[in-house]
Amino acid sequence: MAAALALALAAAVLATASLRAGAVWLDVPQSGTKCVSEEIQSNVVVLADYAIMFESHPSSHPTIAVKVTSPYGNMLHHNENATIGQFAFTTAEAGNYLACFWIDSTEKGSGVSVNLDWKIGIATKDWDAIAKKEKIEQLSNMADDCLLCLCREAEMRTVSEKTNARVAWFSILSLGVCIAVSILQLWHLQGYFRKKKLI
Repeated sequence: MAAALALALAAAVLATASLRAGAVWLDVPQSGTKCVSEEIQSNVVVLADYAIMFESHPSSHPTIAVKVTSPYGNMLHHNENATIGQFAFTTAEAGNYLACFWIDSTEKGSGVSVNLDWKIGIATKDWDAIAKKEKIEQLSNMADDCLLCLCREAEMRTVSEKTNARVAWFSILSLGVCIAVSILQLWHLQGYFRKKKLI
């Protein structure tokens, strides 16, 4: 019982660890750097969006610089004079990945607020877009199926109309043959009865 509970707890921890996604607001000072680090395993997809929040600075429009590095110091992303941006990569080694932000414009003011939406692993997939794509594919398949059904219905209608016309002509021909045979029988019987002097 205790082993099953421990196994279930371990599975829950692993599931929540693989579904990490978080958005944070960073207050970047007018001088200096603000960094965020995340410990990530190797071969994990990372996707992040960042943007300056202009509500705190309605009159000025400062820009920021962004630098993302791996645990061994390899630069994965570098952007300057940005107000909005995105970075994405697949981790090559396990460890702390660091994203640093600083103000690089002359309009520093009292600092800026940056919104950072950092997604890791399965959270990087846009499930809404995938669901919409699947629905579109389903609708496309349904439309193709309806078109195929309409084509088959048209073919069946054509075959049915041809068969109906053939049966009608066969019926008329059969009726004509029956009438002709009846007339021939009457003519033959009249001739037979006249020979035998019955009529």
